[in-house]
Amino acid sequence: MNHAQEAIERPEESEPRKRLPLYAFFTGSAISYIGDMLTFLAIPWFVLQSTGSVTQTGITAFFSTLPTVFSAFFGSTLVDRLGYKRTSVIGDIASGLTVALIPLLYNTIGLAFWQLLALVFLGGLLKSPGVTARSSLVPDLAARATMRLERANALTDGVNRVARFIGAPLAGILIVVIGTSNLLWLDAASFAFSAILIGLAVPATTPLLNATDGPRRYLATVWEGVRFLQQDALIGAIVVIIMITNLLDAAWSSVVGPAYIKSVFHSVLPFGLMVAALGGAAFVGTLIYGAIGHRLPRRLTYGIGYTVGGALRYWIFLLPFLPLLIAWQVVAGLAIAPINPLTDTIIQERIPVAMRARVFGTINAGVLAGIPLGTLASGYLVAWLGLRLTLLLIGAVYLAATLSLLINPIMKKMEKHLSIEDNRSTHSPN
Repeated sequence: MNHAQEAIERPEESEPRKRLPLYAFFTGSAISYIGDMLTFLAIPWFVLQSTGSVTQTGITAFFSTLPTVFSAFFGSTLVDRLGYKRTSVIGDIASGLTVALIPLLYNTIGLAFWQLLALVFLGGLLKSPGVTARSSLVPDLAARATMRLERANALTDGVNRVARFIGAPLAGILIVVIGTSNLLWLDAASFAFSAILIGLAVPATTPLLNATDGPRRYLATVWEGVRFLQQDALIGAIVVIIMITNLLDAAWSSVVGPAYIKSVFHSVLPFGLMVAALGGAAFVGTLIYGAIGHRLPRRLTYGIGYTVGGALRYWIFLLPFLPLLIAWQVVAGLAIAPINPLTDTIIQERIPVAMRARVFGTINAGVLAGIPLGTLASGYLVAWLGLRLTLLLIGAVYLAATLSLLINPIMKKMEKHLSIEDNRSTHSPN
C-alpha cells in the first residue's frame, strides 16, 4: 500500500475532534477555578464570622499559602514523573477532599481553629502540583488544536476571569443564603466534577521522568529548574516582579479587602461585586488580547497593564463610593488582562519542552514565595497602620515595582518571539 492510499484509508482527525480536548480542558479549568473562588471568599469570611479577628484571618491565609510555595517547588518533579493529566486530576480530587472536611467536621464534632489551619495547610500542599500540571498542558493541547499559543493562553486566562466573574458574586450570594459552611460543600463538588471532566476528555500524557528514581535523583531534577532560571535573566526578572505584586495582591484579597469591605459596607456582597467586575472586564480584555495580542509591543503592554491595573486600583479604594469602585475595577480589569497570557507565552517560549513542569514549578514557587508573608503581615499591618495607610503603602510599593518593567533593559528581551517546536534543548535561550 502506498502512502496516498494509506492517507485515504486512515484520514487525519477532524478539526473539531482535535480541539475537543482543549475545550474540555477549558471547561474543567473553569469549574475548578470557580471552586477556587468559592474557597477564596468563603474561608476568610468563615474565620471573620466565627472569630471576629482580622489577625486570625491573616494567620489562616498564611497557612493556606505557605505550603503552596514548597509543593510548587518540590512537587514539580512529581508532575514529570506522573504526567500532566494524571497530576491535574489528582490535584482536583485532593483539593475537593480537604475542602469537604471543613464543613464535615464543623457540622459534626466541631472544628477548632488549629484544625482549620491544618486543613487549609494540607489543601495548599496538595494543590500546587495540579496547578503546575495544568499550566504545562496548555502548549501541547494548543498545538494539537492548531491554535496560536498567545490565543490559547488568552483563552486559558479568560476562563479564569470568567470563573472569577461567576464565582465571586455567586459566593457572596450563597454565603448570605446558605451560610459559609454549606457553601464549602458546593466547592468540594466543583473540584470533583473538574477532575472527572479532564480525566475523561483530555488525552493521557507521557511522564517525562522515571518514577522509580531514588530520592537523590528526585532532588537533582528539582534543582534543574533552579539552574535554568539562573541562566535566563528575563524570566528571573519577571519572577521577582510577580513575586512582589502577588505579595501585595494576597494582602488585599485575603485580609485587607475583607476587612475594608466589612468596615465600610458591612456586607460581603460589595466585595463579590467588585471581584466580579474586575474578572468580567479582564475576561473581555483577554478576548481582545487573544485576537490582537501577537501584534502588540510586549514590554509596553506589560508595563502599562501592571501600572494601571495594579497601583492605581488600590488607591481608588481611598474613595469608598461603591459605583466608583466598581467602575474602576472595570478599567483595571481591561488594563491587567494581557499580563497573565503574555507572561505564560513568554515563559512557554523559553522553557525547554523536556523541562516544562520542573521550570514551571520553580517559577510558581518563586511567584508564590511572597504570598505567605503578605497574608500574615497584612493583618498586623492593618491593626498597626489602619486601612487607609495600608492602602497607600500597598499602592506605593506596587507602583515602584511595576515601573521597573519600563526601565529595566533586560525586559527588552521579551520582544523576541521564540518557537516552542524549536526549543528542544535544556539550555536557556539567552
